[in-house]
Amino acid sequence: MNRLFELLKEHGAAVLMIFLAVDILAFIMYGIDKKRAKKNEWRISERTLLLAGFCGGAVGALAGMKIFRHKTRHWYFWAVNILGIIWQLLFGIMVISGGKLLSR
Repeated sequence: MNRLFELLKEHGAAVLMIFLAVDILAFIMYGIDKKRAKKNEWRISERTLLLAGFCGGAVGALAGMKIFRHKTRHWYFWAVNILGIIWQLLFGIMVISGGKLLSR
């Protein structure tokens, strides 16, 4: 487990860039889905939007919800994205600390 955190700490910039890319992707997905909703076209599934937010793109998903005023009335979108932010913050703290939060 320590080796995993050593690798993550070593490549922290790459991990950060991956999270940033997923955030941007989630933000764009919310914008596309809102545009399609207005035009009554084929939509991005709620499952896909939620997965993008939870799996690294929570900040982008929440920003997309607020800026595009999309999916803001669905409590589960707020819940999943807030849970995503929590685990992403904890993960980032563990990466930065080298996993020391898990050991005493």
